[in-house]
Amino acid sequence: MQAHLFEWLNLSVRWIHMIVGIAWIGASFYFVWLENHLDRRNPREGLSGDLWAIHGGGIYHLEKYKLAPPSMPENLHWFKWEAYWTWMSGVALLCVVFYANPTLYLLAPGSSLSGAAGVAIGLGSLFVAWFVYDLLCDSPLGQRPGLLGLVLFVLVIAACFGFTQVFSGRGAYLHTGAVIGTIMVGNVFRIIMPAQRALVAAIAENRSPDPSLPAKGLLRSRHNNYFTLPVLFIMISNHFPSTYGSRYNWLILAGIGVLAVLVRHYFNTRQNSHKYAWTLPVAALGMVCLAYVTGPAPLPAADAGKIRYQPLPETALGGVRADQRPKVEAAPAATAAPAAGPAFAQVHGVIEQRCTVCHSANPTSPLFSTAPAGVMFDTAQQIQQQAPRIQAQAVASQIMPLGNITQMTQQERDLIGQWVSHGARVD
Repeated sequence: MQAHLFEWLNLSVRWIHMIVGIAWIGASFYFVWLENHLDRRNPREGLSGDLWAIHGGGIYHLEKYKLAPPSMPENLHWFKWEAYWTWMSGVALLCVVFYANPTLYLLAPGSSLSGAAGVAIGLGSLFVAWFVYDLLCDSPLGQRPGLLGLVLFVLVIAACFGFTQVFSGRGAYLHTGAVIGTIMVGNVFRIIMPAQRALVAAIAENRSPDPSLPAKGLLRSRHNNYFTLPVLFIMISNHFPSTYGSRYNWLILAGIGVLAVLVRHYFNTRQNSHKYAWTLPVAALGMVCLAYVTGPAPLPAADAGKIRYQPLPETALGGVRADQRPKVEAAPAATAAPAAGPAFAQVHGVIEQRCTVCHSANPTSPLFSTAPAGVMFDTAQQIQQQAPRIQAQAVASQIMPLGNITQMTQQERDLIGQWVSHGARVD
């Protein structure tokens, strides 16, 4: 029951995070689009431009003031809670997914760090990242936006590389996204909203607003705009182990980050000209190149006859009793057919010992009440059907078993890889 309730808690927090995140990013994209499409030809006095639009059966007329109207309107809509709730729900999701069981999801398999130390590094990095970013933006570097952007990109990738040294690939990616998200919400809370409040207060007090504050807010808003696509990729990356599960995962993230910024730049500038249209085919070609270079390496020949299963400690499966574990005996070497790859009996033994404690109709691990993602290995047909996924997650990226709690060996991974490469036969 506890695992079932925890799964629904995970679902609820993740859903909230997605809803408010869509609201925040959607508003950001809309206002960038609005700014870029204002008609600035001969605006009336006090305006920098206007725009006519039709949507949902109605016609809208929007106007933007150069700084502010002569007097404040009675009702002024603010955009802030979408950002705040996105960050708060994101931190809650970090707690549910990573911090509640850090040795399983957060830390790299075999890490010498304690769970508490991993959580401290994860949370501490969020606040350190904001203060470093804010310091750089307020330094003379902030007067050179292009160079500042390059420095920020290098620092973000450096942070990702640092995370990969202590966290699992998935943990490293999601904490890189959390660092970027913290910077984005910090911009809203510490820079953009205070600038807007100062503007409103100046108008209410009938004094000239300070134009430097909106300019500072505009720079931070522009940063947030370019951060959005890399963050969106990181949010979905946990479904694609060939990215975060690669030994070069931080470089893959760097490559995708560059492609995302190029695409975003095209959409930010296309209203004036299409001189950056080349970024779209370059991004597409870049994704093809990333898919190629992240392909699995050739597997060494596995000696099925020498597979030996190591006894698992009581804590390895989250407290599963010894009498609940699958009883597996290694098949004799004579059963293997070298010409056809490893015998299925050998592969079946490895999967029963290392995988079915979670991936079964009735998991014996207390961590799950049902098979994760509905993937089960109870029959030969189920194992054969899931062979490509097993290859991707247990052999190529080695992200499974989670935290390697069942202590799958490299020899066992190679055995499964050879079986898949020879057609995943079960006869």
